[in-house]
Amino acid sequence: MHAITRSGWIEVITGSMFSGKTEELLRRLRRAEIAGQEIATFKPAVDDRYGGATIGSHDGRGWDATVVDADGEGVWTIRDRLNGEEVVAVDEANFFSNELIDVCEALATDGRRVIVCGTDQTFRGEPFEPLPQLMALAEYVDKLQAICTVCGEPASRNQRLIDGAPAHAGDPTIMVGAAESYEARCRNCHTVLTD
Repeated sequence: MHAITRSGWIEVITGSMFSGKTEELLRRLRRAEIAGQEIATFKPAVDDRYGGATIGSHDGRGWDATVVDADGEGVWTIRDRLNGEEVVAVDEANFFSNELIDVCEALATDGRRVIVCGTDQTFRGEPFEPLPQLMALAEYVDKLQAICTVCGEPASRNQRLIDGAPAHAGDPTIMVGAAESYEARCRNCHTVLTD
């Protein structure tokens, strides 16, 4: 993936829900652990799906993480809690404020490998900041796809469901959930109600 250098870099793992983003993050963390690298992992306080201090995937795998506030100075806690770790991972980056961009840039400039994971689109199919900006600044970007639950085509969108029906465009952007609230959909099968 990279040449061994003394410089840091940013990696972004993105895609729709159920595309394997967190599984890929956990795979990279396991490889770093096998290589004997020190690792620090972080997640936003709003994401409590897999337990307070765990990065979890839908398939049940997990990794201990430090929970931080996702806004303002709370995001800088990521940098402030480090003790020389070479690898810094941030899961569910889409729940963080744009302050995460500056934090990741500072960590990479400091010589660290920064792995950021999160969905790049809202349930409306719009860019979900700060991921698009992080993708532009990153040295490596992997955009994963799921399988559309309607037609079986590759899926790149998040279909939010409320009582089994598509959500309205005016609904809040952030709603933490899993299979009970979301499906992966392709462009053609993705629906957002506007009335």
